[in-house]
This record gives sequence, C-alpha cells and structure tokens, in this order.
Amino acid sequence: MEAVGRLAGGIAHDLNNLLTPILGYGARVVGDFGANDPRRDSAEAIYEAGEKAKVLVRQLLAFGRKQPLEVQPVDLSAVVRGFQKLLRRTLREDIRLRLSLAPSVATVRADVGQIEQVLMNLAVNAQDAMPRGGTLTLETAEAVLSRAFGEGEPQDAAGPHVKLVVRDSGVGMDPETQERIFEPFFTTKEKGKGTGLGLATVYGIVRQHGGSIHVSSEPGRGSVFTIYLPADAERREADPVGAESVDAAGRGETVLVAEDDEVVRRLTCSMLRKLGYRVISERTALDCLARAETHAGRIDLLLSDVVMPDMNGRELYERIRAVCPAVRVVYMSGYPDEVIADRGVLIEGVRFIQKPFSQEQLAGKVREALDQPPGSSSA
Repeated sequence: MEAVGRLAGGIAHDLNNLLTPILGYGARVVGDFGANDPRRDSAEAIYEAGEKAKVLVRQLLAFGRKQPLEVQPVDLSAVVRGFQKLLRRTLREDIRLRLSLAPSVATVRADVGQIEQVLMNLAVNAQDAMPRGGTLTLETAEAVLSRAFGEGEPQDAAGPHVKLVVRDSGVGMDPETQERIFEPFFTTKEKGKGTGLGLATVYGIVRQHGGSIHVSSEPGRGSVFTIYLPADAERREADPVGAESVDAAGRGETVLVAEDDEVVRRLTCSMLRKLGYRVISERTALDCLARAETHAGRIDLLLSDVVMPDMNGRELYERIRAVCPAVRVVYMSGYPDEVIADRGVLIEGVRFIQKPFSQEQLAGKVREALDQPPGSSSA
C-alpha cells in the first residue's frame, strides 16, 4: 500500500502535465463542434477519457496522502448542508437523504473539495449497498476522544474532534469484508462496476487531514462510517461555503506566466487571453525576472509553476515583488504535496491551482487573487 502511494507521487507530475493540454484543448474541440456535428461524439469521448485519467491520478494521490490540500477553517455542518443538493441529484430516487447536523460545531482545518469528495464516495458506496432503496443519513457532532480510542498511529491524538457520520440501511458487511474495504483495488462489485479506489481514497483523505475513520457494520443491518477530524484549537470563524459566484472575466490586467513546459505554457496563456487578460510569459524563472525588470507597464499577477529548473515559484515571486510591489501571485503544479510544501506554497492564504485545470477553474483562481488588496495573502 505504501508502494502504491510512492508510485502515484512519482508519476503525478508527468501525468498531470500531459493531462493539462489533453483536457484543455479537448474542451475547446468539443466546444467548436455543434451539437449535431458527427465529430462531437468522438471529441467528447476523448475528453471524458482524460477526465477519468485525472480522477484516477487524484484518487491514487489521495490514497497515498500526497494530494495537495488547500486547508482553511471549515464548519463541517455547513459543508454537508451546501453539498446536499449535488448529492440528491447524484443518488437514485429510491434513496432517502436525511440530515442530522449539529447547528454549531467547532471548525476543523480542512480542504472543502476533499471533504466533499469523501462525502460523495461514501454516499455512492452506501447507494450501492442499498440496491432496493433505503435511507442515507449524514450526521455531524462534536466529540472528545480518549487515547484508548485511536488507531495506534501518532496522529490519532486525544482531545476535541468533530465527527462526520455516514449511515446507510443497506446490506451490511461481514467481518472479513470490513478488514479489507480500505485496501486499494479491493472491491465486492462485479468486474467493470468499480475501481476499488473509492474507500481507499476516503481513507487517504481522512488520514492526510490528521483524522481517523471507523466502520461498524453487520450483514443485513447496514453500515456506519464515522470520521473524526481534530477540532481547530483556535476555533476560528469558518470561511463561507458555497458563496455566490462572481464575474471571473479579466479586465485587461497583465499576467506574467512562468512555466517551463512549452505545451502547458501555450495553453495557459491562450486561456488567459480568452478570459480578457494581457499575457506575457517566459519558460524559466530567471527569464521571467528579467522580463519583469524591463517590462514597461504594470504587472498585476504572477502565475507561476512551483518547481522550475533555476528557481522555484516562491523565490521568483519574492524577487519580482521587489520590482513590482503590487503584484499578486497564483501558483500551479502537478507535483504531489510534499514537493510543493517544501517550496512554501501549501500554507493557508496562498493561492494555488492543481494541474490539470480547466479554463473556468483558472479564471476563478486568478480573479480571486486580483480582487484582493496587494499583500493580503500569505504569499
């Protein structure tokens, strides 16, 4: 299992750099063909295959606890409440969704997108366990864990936690199945109906958040998955979940792109121009620094790869900021989390986008950075 995680981390950068143009240009080709164009089906098939590959890479990274996390203070009750609409659209009509959420719980430091992935994976797993319909219950509450409760790993510390419970009324599991459910590629589904990575991904995400997950089940009596995440000691106010979307279009600002992969750089620059930005770009960090020093106009934002041959993205930003004090920054990378964290990028308040990304995702992240006052992030 450890080897699978190391393998995923080792190949993630190359695969993500390959998938960035496949998905980016693939989306454009699909959009260029009209609904009745016979070529559209082929283009959509290519794009969908790329999307599945992206999901697979991220599942493997999550299992290996190497998926980059953008943590912030989070109210788990608010996350579940905001995610229920998508769950209702995803689940079959014969699955009743019931919420039992504590009105006020301590915040936890978490990546909202990853917590939503946990909810989706557990909900789909529960649906599969209820072939004739049933009830899926999501619960949140505060809990104080004793040392005796932990799984024996160092991060299973005692103290205040917030628990997220996913309960189903399905077929349940025997003890032998329960022992293997978090193994990668283990599945009880028939061939072609599952990858065996859904619960392994859940396990990796929970452990990467410093939490633990426990299962209670009996054949014919359903299953209960209980996740415990450490409460934020500072009990900070949670950032809003599901806030209203804002106009993500560019307003003529100038973006300097630093990216050493030629294909990824061309695609990224093209996306930004389509969004309404002025774009300048260079392949190396040193060339970007020289460009910033000689550029006649204002540079509003640096969009930089994290790992480059001559200088990392964080160092480049600090040196460009000496020339352009008002410049903002967004980092991008296809590397696993430990590589990015070593460059000082995965800290709270720093804006980061994981490759491969869509034009919409890039638009939102860039607009978010530009709409903040200079120096407001931790970058």
